[in-house]
Amino acid sequence: MGEILSTSFNEQFEQHGTWRREFALRLKLLAEWMKDHELLDASLEERLRLLETQVRADKVMVAFVAEFSRGKSELINAIFFAGYGRRIMPASAGRTTMCPTEMGYDADVPPCLRLLPIETRLQPQALMEWRMAPEKWTRFDLDVNDPQQMAATLEQVAETRRVTRDEAAALGFWHSQSPQDNPPVDAKGMVEVPKWRHALINIAHPLLKQGLVILDTPGLNAIGAEPELTVSLIPQAHAVVFILGADTGVTKSDLAIWNEHLITESGETGARLVVLNKIDTLWDVLSSPAQIQAQIERQCNSTADILGIPVDQISPVTAQKGLVAKVTQDAALLQSSGLPAFEDMLAQGIMERRQAVLGAAVSEGVFSLRAETGRVINIRRRDLAEQLMELKGLQGKNASVIRHMRTRISQEQTEFDLSGAKIHAVRSVHLKLLKEVFDLLGSTALKAEMSQLMQKLHEKGFKLGARKAYGETFDRLRERLRRVQTIAGEIHTMLGASFKLLNGEYGFSLQAPELPMLDDAIESLNQVEASHLQYLGVGNIFKLAQPEFADRLVRALSTRVRSISENALGEVELWSKSAAAQLDTQLRERRKNFVRRIEAIDRIQQAAGGLGERIGEIEQQEKSLHQLDAKLQELTAFLVGQRESRFEEAEAPVPERVLA
Repeated sequence: MGEILSTSFNEQFEQHGTWRREFALRLKLLAEWMKDHELLDASLEERLRLLETQVRADKVMVAFVAEFSRGKSELINAIFFAGYGRRIMPASAGRTTMCPTEMGYDADVPPCLRLLPIETRLQPQALMEWRMAPEKWTRFDLDVNDPQQMAATLEQVAETRRVTRDEAAALGFWHSQSPQDNPPVDAKGMVEVPKWRHALINIAHPLLKQGLVILDTPGLNAIGAEPELTVSLIPQAHAVVFILGADTGVTKSDLAIWNEHLITESGETGARLVVLNKIDTLWDVLSSPAQIQAQIERQCNSTADILGIPVDQISPVTAQKGLVAKVTQDAALLQSSGLPAFEDMLAQGIMERRQAVLGAAVSEGVFSLRAETGRVINIRRRDLAEQLMELKGLQGKNASVIRHMRTRISQEQTEFDLSGAKIHAVRSVHLKLLKEVFDLLGSTALKAEMSQLMQKLHEKGFKLGARKAYGETFDRLRERLRRVQTIAGEIHTMLGASFKLLNGEYGFSLQAPELPMLDDAIESLNQVEASHLQYLGVGNIFKLAQPEFADRLVRALSTRVRSISENALGEVELWSKSAAAQLDTQLRERRKNFVRRIEAIDRIQQAAGGLGERIGEIEQQEKSLHQLDAKLQELTAFLVGQRESRFEEAEAPVPERVLA
């Protein structure tokens, strides 16, 4: 790719990528250092690995949504692909994206375009399930060094085919109850529909390599025909860019997309950016620059009023002129195109929020990990102090006293080894409660819920009770999460009491990990419910009369719910492992302590003068532990900085709210 004028979105995304790589590298170095100093148990290792994976694999999805002929593909070309010196996505008249298209990067897959045939809609599998069957997709290799070959290959996302009205209805593109939305019928009674259901583009574009995923969605008719788009992909995007034409204003179909697919029931529009494209159609040589600017501002204000959003969420641009300006290195034209201002808004809307959320998640995890590791260092320090006291007490004593000391330590070791029954009892109750959690959120329970919902939707007659059936299903799903939260609370209480007893009896410093809160999982479930209930209330009641449509909707729901449940289950499981690993670590440290104490006595018995030497060794080990603790603080300071800075803000006279 040739050099292009730098843009704020590209720059900020690259900075975000650099920040992520630094975070991931620091996490990796921390894990290696902890392993070298025997501070890394299985639970801590897994938590560090998950945090590193979370940072390295973090994806940022931007969805571009528009009716046909609004310049959506041209905007994508201008922002992301101008470096190729030509259009990459089809954007010429009559050649535009006909199926939802995802652009991303997977190092394990060669550069290619994969297309899922539209006929797969006639089968019950959800889109997510088709992703797991690569052999069902038609694949075309891409030559990233040949922009012309890439552009020619990608034109296939614009392909269509002609089918009968019955076939169009079965595929979801023809609805006798709403004839005004149906595509035109030709002289042979055939209807044009997209040839492909979904497209995946995998290329090593610099931004895609750093985790950007671009979702290019087609017009209203195609969006409405694919439930998974509306109830899954678009709601999960970190930002949605809605494109309108300055030459057309807000049309009826534009407004339908906005109201039916982009506004949640709560009316939240904060993650929605609106582009008023094609402002160059208002560049009139008979008007002064001030008059043209006034006309553009009137269009923006009018659009904001119609959509019910603040005018500062609207960016007037000309994607076509912006693309030309980047390719020809015309700085003045680029500025006039409005593209830099929009890219800056896009970058701020995504990068800052994403970095804050990701940084907070990592710093919370590392803060808790640092506290646990600090406890292990303190245990070692305390054990050394006990050994030092014992050995100093032997100074000047005869062999009989030393033998007695060894016998006493051996007795303590034997009594400690016999205490396993108490610890086993704690684990037994812990595992029993944990099994209840797995039963509540496991795949069997979720399949039963989805099967019950599907059965309701298959009942005869129009689906006037569909909203009620969905509402009842979500109520039960929420109740499952609340029950899991209650069980986690019971486990936490049990661990707290058991740890207190073990601490008192064996001198441990066990502390039950902070209880995982499933509020985020419940909120995610609420958002999924809102998108589904909204979908049921936007004229799709007739579609639900078709069993295959209802099945696709439930399968899309099943994919989302399974993901939420697996994340919640993973959180509880990791928390549980953390508690168990803490007990294992302190048991292991205590057993090592007994071995070290007995070895020290044996050395003293075998060699005259060994006592002073051993005392010197322990004093040196104490110094090393102080250095170890200081190094732990140093290695984690950057990683937990965001968490600690939030605490400082909370204590400030005027707290600053950070909206994630």
